[in-house]
Amino acid sequence: MKSIEVVAAIIFDEQERIFATQRGYGEWKDWWEFPGGKMEAGETPQQALKREIHEELDAEIEVGELLRTIDYDYPNFHLTMHCFKCKLAGGHVTLLEHEAAKWLKTEELDSVKWLPADEEIINELKQ
Repeated sequence: MKSIEVVAAIIFDEQERIFATQRGYGEWKDWWEFPGGKMEAGETPQQALKREIHEELDAEIEVGELLRTIDYDYPNFHLTMHCFKCKLAGGHVTLLEHEAAKWLKTEELDSVKWLPADEEIINELKQ
């Protein structure tokens, strides 16, 4: 089975809301996820996350602590996802790859349909 290693930004704002994005393409179109993406050769997870957020959201972030690394088996591949607590370093976000985005309070996290691997960290964030 193919393995993919990715990074995900769990972006919090001043009110402790969490930023969620809706996929606009592919097999998982319309599902919700934390922004991020694949690491490139030679990148640290933090460097990859800053690059991916700039590419997807035209935004700068401050990468904080690693919250958790999730291993999840999708039907066609194994995913290793490093989830970091982050905050925006600037005020604007522009959706360059996603259909929609929302800031969700902890009690609102179940209001969207999360990708299966992301659900694992959702349960922790709700506690």
